Amino acid sequence: QVQLVESGGDLVQPGGSLRLSCAASGSIFSIYAMGWYRQAPGKQRELVAAITRGGRTNYADSVKGRFTISRDNGKNTVYLQMNSLKPEDTAVYYCNADLRTAATTARNDYWGQGTQVTVSS
Repeated sequence: QVQLVESGGDLVQPGGSLRLSCAASGSIFSIYAMGWYRQAPGKQRELVAAITRGGRTNYADSVKGRFTISRDNGKNTVYLQMNSLKPEDTAVYYCNADLRTAATTARNDYWGQGTQVTVSS
């Protein structure tokens, strides 16, 4: 079994910063891409940022220049550094991992339980 556990969500004032972490654990053979998605009330889940195993990144236009995604392959962990936060960044942030478990040759998507980020004065 595989678990993705996020942490770091909080209430922060506009212009502030937060760092989200997501650690994958369990019978993992290899993790390919990892990413962060978010879902605001009444809206669809959207990609925020993603990173390949080799470190290639892509970002939503709305967060470019403010958010930075990184990962530690040795720890099976992905991070999201969020700076210059805006009220419109308020959402539940979900971690995603495209990985292969030790028990199968198939790759599947796994999701964390989500962590709340609220940007408000």
